[in-house]
Amino acid sequence: MAAGSGVLRVLGLAALLLPVVPCGPPGAAERRCFCQVTGHLDDCTCDVETIDAFNNYKLFPRLNELLESDYFRYYKVNLKKPCPFWNENSHCGIRDCAVKPCPSDEVPDGIRSGSYKYSEGANNLEECEEAKRLGAVDGSLSEETQQAVLQWTLHDDSSDSFCEADDIYSPDAEYVDLLLNPERYTGYKGPDAWKIWNSIYEENCFKPQNVKRPLAPGRDDGGHMFYKWLKGVCVEKRAFYKLISGLHASINIHLSARYLLQETWSEKKWGPNVTEFQQRFDEVITRGEGPRRLKNLYFLYLIELRALSKVLPFFERPGFQLYTGNRSHDAEVKNLLLEILHLAKSFPLHFDENSFFAGNKREAAKLKEEFRLHFKNISKIMDCVGCFKCRLWGKLQTQGLGTALKILFSENLIEKIPESGSSYGFQLTRQEIVALFNAFGRISTSVRELENFRNILHNMR
Repeated sequence: MAAGSGVLRVLGLAALLLPVVPCGPPGAAERRCFCQVTGHLDDCTCDVETIDAFNNYKLFPRLNELLESDYFRYYKVNLKKPCPFWNENSHCGIRDCAVKPCPSDEVPDGIRSGSYKYSEGANNLEECEEAKRLGAVDGSLSEETQQAVLQWTLHDDSSDSFCEADDIYSPDAEYVDLLLNPERYTGYKGPDAWKIWNSIYEENCFKPQNVKRPLAPGRDDGGHMFYKWLKGVCVEKRAFYKLISGLHASINIHLSARYLLQETWSEKKWGPNVTEFQQRFDEVITRGEGPRRLKNLYFLYLIELRALSKVLPFFERPGFQLYTGNRSHDAEVKNLLLEILHLAKSFPLHFDENSFFAGNKREAAKLKEEFRLHFKNISKIMDCVGCFKCRLWGKLQTQGLGTALKILFSENLIEKIPESGSSYGFQLTRQEIVALFNAFGRISTSVRELENFRNILHNMR
């Protein structure tokens, strides 16, 4: 398109068109997307309306303010890691797929000097404690053996991790300003994007191959066989599928809410694309699948909200700092963070995770490990995403959800955290902290955007 043409881009033209389904009377379009997204959620005691009111009018504004702070806007990521599962050479050539990393001098000194530490004092403390732990093994060990022991220790520390984290010391790892690289529609779709989600659902959601998921190619049974299978599996495997479906739904809402509607030589106009939203969630177009996806989004919201309520003691410790080097600003951000966590804890209808892994101890431990490894595998698949901006947000959101799961399954360790001093039983790196809150910020934004789409569809004729 020639610069200065002022003509709508082809991708944005659909945003001005009426939906590709019969509209009916006012509010009919709204009912097709939202009529089933109401009331209580499966496997929960909570209802959609309570989540909407709590998120949209209490939590969402505060969370947005937190995520605009320096500590939470800079995320270190390696977007050059090769895909570990197949040869992926078809990187997205679309301009909106690009990610612009930060020059090092734009990242606050406190973040660059200790990207996974909490404060200058914590740096020294952890280094001393690590030396003690290493020396306690055997001071006569060779340097090579000591390094091996250190690696074993690090492996033990990460054994509760649900994600394949990037090596932040790799020369390919770069800081990205999340506010300057927002998640939105990039044009990345088709076989490459389908391959990613197909691998996630077919190979990592505990589903047997003979049970085809809804809307899979060649299947037209309304998902009857799939949902019959899903209803019969244990609550943990059912929850795993719902978490992935909810994450998928959330990402689709972001892409529909921040769509490139118009581009001129001087500016781009981003906004909600109703047609795109309906293609993904309208009950008629999706043959009943869309509203289920939206309910799974609310399930994901409850899981991540529960994790925030559980991790409060970790952040409440006086010695914990959100360290950027600006002492007064850091104190303000921590106060806002604690306000959000106390608000999360006050939610009246939390998800009860005690139903997870509650049977025979040996079988429960085996299932938990399978759960962890399946999710870790999904985090690796994010390195196969061809669009770099999609890869950035995919990696961040899977790490955020993985961190939430780590928190939920570490409740006993969190309860034992001392008010002062280091806690070896439970730790979070800065990467995990930034991912946890930004990932929940994406889910919170999705719930807020649903209200906007609901209003737009209600007024359509």
